[in-house]
Parts: sequence; structure tokens; C-alpha cells
Amino acid sequence: MPIVDSQVHAYEANSPKRPWHSVPNWPDHVTGDEMVAAMDKVGVDGAIFISAFSLYQYDASYAVEVQRAHPNRMAIVKPVNPDDPGVDDVVAEWKKQPGAVGIRIMLTKEAGRAHDHPGLDRIARSAVRHDFPVNILCWDNLDAGMKLIDRNPDTRFIIDHLGILQPRVPTALTAPWAELPKVLDLAKRPNAVIKVSGACTLSREPHPFNDIWDPLARVFDAWSFERCLWGTDWTRAAAVVNYEQAVEPFLRTSRLSDSERAMLMGGACIKTYRWSPKKG
Repeated sequence: MPIVDSQVHAYEANSPKRPWHSVPNWPDHVTGDEMVAAMDKVGVDGAIFISAFSLYQYDASYAVEVQRAHPNRMAIVKPVNPDDPGVDDVVAEWKKQPGAVGIRIMLTKEAGRAHDHPGLDRIARSAVRHDFPVNILCWDNLDAGMKLIDRNPDTRFIIDHLGILQPRVPTALTAPWAELPKVLDLAKRPNAVIKVSGACTLSREPHPFNDIWDPLARVFDAWSFERCLWGTDWTRAAAVVNYEQAVEPFLRTSRLSDSERAMLMGGACIKTYRWSPKKG
């Protein structure tokens, strides 16, 4: 089974040509070529490239460029704007884009949108029409995410980053898994799957982050490996773990059988996004 990272972010250096919307604590640049080189170094065959909202907002033009350069290694996901009344046209155009496998909405508290914002349901209905899954970032706002998912049972949802708020700096959280009961309850929704992305950032121990496995075992039991998509969330997580550190624990742990590892680190992602890389 190919190894597929369910969430990576690549981007150019901040410049007048393609200025950043904000300047997070990420590396100065991780271009598409650099991302593929990092994948090659650790044996990752392909990745779902989520256009970086922090940097580019709703402009996915760089993701399109990277996918065009690496069509066998990258599929792409674009954030879409709930405040845009014409968002269905945006989704329809994105469906025509080679390598496009999904869309994304930001439902964090920082986004300032209520769970019943009409644009969210508009996007959910559009996703059904155009046969796209909806990636949803609702960490620290899981109740809102659950309500949106429950209102739209025909929409395929992908929960980003375990639904759990993750650190951007290398300071261990005091209670990183406090929201785990809600994550387990969310598994009852048959129209949702979950990304096990950025999990290493929730560790309170150094690499190889052995303390993540007990809570992750509860996630696997609730969701099943067929609905869990491993990912690194690199480069968002770069200040906390490097790419190799985010990959290696999952490859080497004795807590996964070979079949579980194959499903978690590739099979579920391929099934969910209906896309598979072709390396070499």
C-alpha cells in the first residue's frame, strides 16, 4: 500500500509576487519541489496538499502550480469562502481542476462564524452536487462542527487534525487530549472520517512521542482504521516536529499491525479522496 500524507502545506517565500496574508512561525519557504524531496527522504509516496489558508486565504493558485509540476505525487484541496454567495460556482470550477480532490472550510472560533451560518450549508450542498469531500477545521470548536455534520448527512466530511487544538510552538500542552471524548462521540457520524494529522505535536514527551499511542488507540477503536487518515500537517507543525519525526513513529511503532499501518498511512486516505499517487 502506498504511504500517503493526508495533509501537507507547501508555499513560496513571502514576496510581492505572491504575498502572504499573515506570517506564521513556519519555515521561510517549503516549495513544492522541497516538499517532494522531504517526502522522498522518508519514503512517503504521495500527499494531499491543502492550500495554506494562513498564507494564501482562498487563493489556491500555488497549489495548482505544484500539482501541475508533480501530478503523480500531489493532489490538492482548496479552502472556500462561506461568505461568498457564489461559492457553488467556485466549487464547480475547482472540480474541473486536474488533481483537485476536495474543498475545505475553516470553522474555528477565530473565524467568527456561527454553526448555522448559511454559507456553511451552501458549501455542504455544493460538495454533494460536485462529489467532493469537505475538509473541516473545527478544533476547539467541535460542537459547531458536529452540528454542521448532523445537518448535512449526505455530505462527506473529513475532520482535520483529530479535531483537537494543536500547538504551534514546542511547548507541551497541559491537557492535550481534553477534547478526546467529543472526538470519540463524533465517530458516530457515518458521513465523517478523521485525519490523524499533527498527532505528534500533542505529545508531552520527546521524539518518538510514545505517549500518543494510548489516546490514539481510543480514536482507532471508535473510528476504525478505515476512517482514520494519517498525516503530518507539515509545515504548519514544523516548529514542533520536523518531517522525519512526524513520519517515523508511525512507521516503527509496535502498536500497529502491518495491515493497520497500511490502512492508516495510505489505504483510508486513498479511499476517502479517491486518489492514489504514482511514484517513480
